[in-house]
Amino acid sequence: MEDTKQEAEARAPQAAGADGQAATGPDVEHVIGGRRTAGTSGRTAPVYDPATGQVARHVHLASAEDVATAVETAEAALPAWRATSLAKRSTILFKVENIIRERTPELAAIITAEHGKVLSDAAGEVARGLENVQFCTGVMHHMKGEFLEQAATGVDVHQIRQPVGVVACITPFNFPAMVPLWMITTAIAAGNTVILKPSERDPSAAVWIAEAFAEAGLPPGVLNVVHGDKEAVDELLTNPLVKAVSFVGSTPIAKYIYETSAAHGKRVQALGGAKNHMVVMPDADLDSAADAAVSAAYGSAGERCMAVSVLVTVGDVADPLIERIKERVEKLTIGPGTDPASEMGPLITRQALERVNGYVANAPAEGATVVVDGTQQHFDGEGFFTGVSLVDHVRPGMKVYDEEIFGPVLSVVRVETFDDAVRLINTNQYANGTAVFTRDGKTAREFEFAIEVGMVGVNVPIPVPIGAFSFGGWKSSLFGDTHMYGPESFNFYTRRKLVTTRWPEPSESQIDLGFPTH
Repeated sequence: MEDTKQEAEARAPQAAGADGQAATGPDVEHVIGGRRTAGTSGRTAPVYDPATGQVARHVHLASAEDVATAVETAEAALPAWRATSLAKRSTILFKVENIIRERTPELAAIITAEHGKVLSDAAGEVARGLENVQFCTGVMHHMKGEFLEQAATGVDVHQIRQPVGVVACITPFNFPAMVPLWMITTAIAAGNTVILKPSERDPSAAVWIAEAFAEAGLPPGVLNVVHGDKEAVDELLTNPLVKAVSFVGSTPIAKYIYETSAAHGKRVQALGGAKNHMVVMPDADLDSAADAAVSAAYGSAGERCMAVSVLVTVGDVADPLIERIKERVEKLTIGPGTDPASEMGPLITRQALERVNGYVANAPAEGATVVVDGTQQHFDGEGFFTGVSLVDHVRPGMKVYDEEIFGPVLSVVRVETFDDAVRLINTNQYANGTAVFTRDGKTAREFEFAIEVGMVGVNVPIPVPIGAFSFGGWKSSLFGDTHMYGPESFNFYTRRKLVTTRWPEPSESQIDLGFPTH
């Protein structure tokens, strides 16, 4: 979901202006203690308009000292924010929801300008992020503890939730508004202060969100935004004042985040990559399945951790289903995200474009058949566009199957039986999401029972849970033991404290060296 090592090296940070292209917009700065600042590093990275391939602006990259300053600012703001009533926190979140909802077109335009996704998709991303804001407005309910009267003679026990402290939220490029809202809203509602480190490829949405929180009444220092690369990240992972780290990105980086943070005594949730399979049974409605496959594979140019990247056809369903998919993809309109006619925009960087196209070009040498080759589609200008690709006769062991492509490429794996489909999915290293398309309730229930994947859809291709539940996969798709947003998120951002009380008469006091039992 995030950079490969090669991509990161290709996008190595520059001294200010050193990329050689003039920016058309203002630099993107950090937000520390409620104020914008360029920081002290003197380094910037280019932020591109993916539709034109031109540098739109530069983002300032934080030094370790800048990050430490942000962390100290968050630490200083913690006592007052922790003491703020839950009613006040809820009021601020209601205002945040109203501000973002009313200005969704403005935020969506920022997302499209830097990520490239079409405006309707950007607005949908904002709406899904707002689900968690809505959920967190009920903070009084979510922070309730437990009470046990007369646990022993004259002894009561109660349990309370308290914030963990300063938390770091490291978010990916593919959802520059939704994922931050998944993380920071719960953390803030629970009484923590936050350092948000968004992707440096599309950083402006994070700054916009921070300023929306400030407008809603969030005190300075509670939410801080720092931009940066590995130097900034490593400071967050090792700084002793940071008590918890949330991350969404690729599996190799998620593993690094988890291991480094845990080694420094931090609580960690690190969501990694995915290879999501959609199983189509012989009894499925093939037109509905084709619609779902196209939508789930190619939406947002496939740059979704829940995108369907593998179509598993059972029995003799492959040929008629592939024909239906071909009919649909030939009608897709690909163009700038700002064009209302566009159904799919560009990839986010030229490196991403070259990497995705490389998987398609390499597939025939591995024995696969490229049914639709989007890499051959021509686009005017220098934008990072590619067409959609459909690759048949794919099997495990091929790169196009084994690796997370993160682009508009759908692979077809043909299997004979339902059991073969289940076995294929359960042996894959990733276990983020999966789906089955069938008319048979028994098949659907068997799939739900047997599949070893964290999120499952039945005739739903992208089973992202609503805000009242929590998001997360299994196996190499998740490092840690709590999922993101919803109820589990409050568990992650709080610590439980047990208090045992007794109010004896002074005359009852006595020495007892034994372990208390009643």
